[in-house]
Amino acid sequence: QVQLVESGGGLVQPGGSLRLSCAASGSIFSINAMGWFRRAPGKEREFVSAISWSNGRTYYADSVKGRFTISKDNTQNRRYLQMNNLKPEDTAIYYCAAALHLTMSTMAAPGGYDYWGQGTQVTVSS
Repeated sequence: QVQLVESGGGLVQPGGSLRLSCAASGSIFSINAMGWFRRAPGKEREFVSAISWSNGRTYYADSVKGRFTISKDNTQNRRYLQMNNLKPEDTAIYYCAAALHLTMSTMAAPGGYDYWGQGTQVTVSS
């Protein structure tokens, strides 16, 4: 089992920045990749970004490219999502997820991930 705990959400003005953190514990040796998803009110959960646990390769949704950066700190088993130039449409609950056998074909699909955090609210508003 893998446990994931997100932190770092909050209220920020448009154009501002936030950094989300995801702490992993448990059977982390089994993790292949970790990702971030978000769910806006009234919408489906959507892919934001992912990072390979082993080689650090990163992937982004087109809507966040150039604004969001995913990174890792293996010494603390943490993954981060740095979010810059935030827009009102970025308002959502952000979820951290871990995959045991992620592939390119499943990377952006919630079903490709095996473990989920509880989510952290990000609100972008003036």
